[in-house]
Amino acid sequence: MTEAAVNNGVNVAALLEAREVLRGAPEAAQFKWRASCKWQNGTHSKTTIRNFFGLGQEQSHKSEFHFEADHPEIFASEDLGATPVELVLAGLASCLTAGVAAVAQNRGIQLRSVQAELEGSMDIQGILGIDGDVRNGYDDIKVTFKIDADASQADIEALVAQSQKRSAVYDIITNPTDVAVDVQKV
Repeated sequence: MTEAAVNNGVNVAALLEAREVLRGAPEAAQFKWRASCKWQNGTHSKTTIRNFFGLGQEQSHKSEFHFEADHPEIFASEDLGATPVELVLAGLASCLTAGVAAVAQNRGIQLRSVQAELEGSMDIQGILGIDGDVRNGYDDIKVTFKIDADASQADIEALVAQSQKRSAVYDIITNPTDVAVDVQKV
């Protein structure tokens, strides 16, 4: 760990200490993240995030978080929130950006600004049922970082590479994840 005179707002010492504690207690590293989504009307839904399981017990965020999703008016919807595929981009952007800040702090690099621009390409013929051979999800996602920091271009590229390596959302998007769907009539 680098004891640097930089402040990117990340408590790296606490993160590294937690890593060492969890290395000796791997069962405590088993987390379950949760989201609860309720349909509102049409294609509009509201998702709430409050509790999760980690460190061997139930945990709560300091406050409840709400996310609204919908489809744009061009799809005959109300456009009351970002589309679910845009929320995926937001998750990826947030995770990678947090990683850049943490890695920069650990490496003693002062950040002045970090901006991530994401663009996902998608052929919607699949989700509309026009062509069953067209994938429903993104064909590709392009991430462009604009970073102003007290570091060389090579060091900044290394920050982003390390962020990708440790990003949970990057891993979720780039590797298959088992998803089980259970349906219960109420």
